[in-house]
Amino acid sequence: MSKIITVSRQFGSGGRAIGKAVAEKLGIPCYDSEIIARVAQSSGLSKEYIEQTGEYSAHLTWLGRALGATHSAGTLNNEDRVWVEQRKIILDLAENGPCVIVGRCADYILKDRSDLLTVFVHADDKSRAERIVRLYGERAEKPEKRLREKDKRRSAYYKYYTETEWGVASNYHLALDSGALGIEKCVEIIVCAYSAENGK
Repeated sequence: MSKIITVSRQFGSGGRAIGKAVAEKLGIPCYDSEIIARVAQSSGLSKEYIEQTGEYSAHLTWLGRALGATHSAGTLNNEDRVWVEQRKIILDLAENGPCVIVGRCADYILKDRSDLLTVFVHADDKSRAERIVRLYGERAEKPEKRLREKDKRRSAYYKYYTETEWGVASNYHLALDSGALGIEKCVEIIVCAYSAENGK
């Protein structure tokens, strides 16, 4: 039976909105920015820093860090501190009851749970570019370039901390194309899958 839903997503795919809508329909909490606030409180680092490093590789790629630019035994850099605190908080949230957790490698962190429903939301570049312009406005940088850079950093972060490929459909219970299906249909599918698992 599913109790926890994790929503991983491409930048601009609407995964955050989908996760929140699913939680609302099911009457369970959705954790997204709340995790940032909790990590900031427990680590002493700023919310802005955690928002930028809690899902994204910083200046070094995972490969560069693995080849020698990473932490030494017993010493954590700030990125690693964020990971450790984030992991603890996600594990605690999952223990507290049914919920939706958006991003932050939650699907990997909770992978050993038998009550987990993992979702990956993706979409074509055109749909995602239109969405980020609509939500965040025009920028000097082209939206397609912003998509590529965000996804590249998110993939590198995921690879570094989980040693698993981000966004591979076979690693998730559901992989949904929000560009083709639409936000509402994605929400409906996740809610149906969750409800079916729980016999509702």
